[in-house]
Amino acid sequence: MPTTQRVAYVRVSSAGQNLDRQLEAIGAVDKTYREYQSAAAASERPQLREAIKYVREGDTLVVASIDRLARSLRDMLAIMEELEQKGVTVEFCTQGLTVRPGGGDLTTRLILHIITAVAQSEREMIRERQAEGIAIAKKTPGKYPGRRRRLNSEQIGEVRNAVASGIPKAQVARTYKISRNTLYRYLQQPASL
Repeated sequence: MPTTQRVAYVRVSSAGQNLDRQLEAIGAVDKTYREYQSAAAASERPQLREAIKYVREGDTLVVASIDRLARSLRDMLAIMEELEQKGVTVEFCTQGLTVRPGGGDLTTRLILHIITAVAQSEREMIRERQAEGIAIAKKTPGKYPGRRRRLNSEQIGEVRNAVASGIPKAQVARTYKISRNTLYRYLQQPASL
């Protein structure tokens, strides 16, 4: 009979953030998958896909909290269905929930759905408030300057002259250490900028 494993999945939104708190909540496991990116869908998180591919029947996927596994109720349902079909138990440490395959406890599943929906709603409200704040700040002069230009007016002129003289755009972009999208944006701006 194969040995079952406790497999952890931890995620933060960027490489600069720390996984320590999640790892402490999870405790001892046999294997850990670490994700350093924010993504709405599970398909956009390669380490989660690897963890799901790795776990076998009888294993437990351990996650610090519900919001680390899924960003929406639809995504959570898809992930949980996939894990249930594989015969994998899912444990959410912070919420103290364990969802077992094969039907399991209806109350636990209901709580999981409610918590996921609330977390999704909170994210949407935060995004809404952030967009409102930015819109208000943009109306106030100097309050929200936006992204700083990579090149000054003189350099933009040089870029335009280089492209006009036939130098390949990719080469010009490399020379000025800008992306080709940025180069095209500068070329589309009126010459007075």
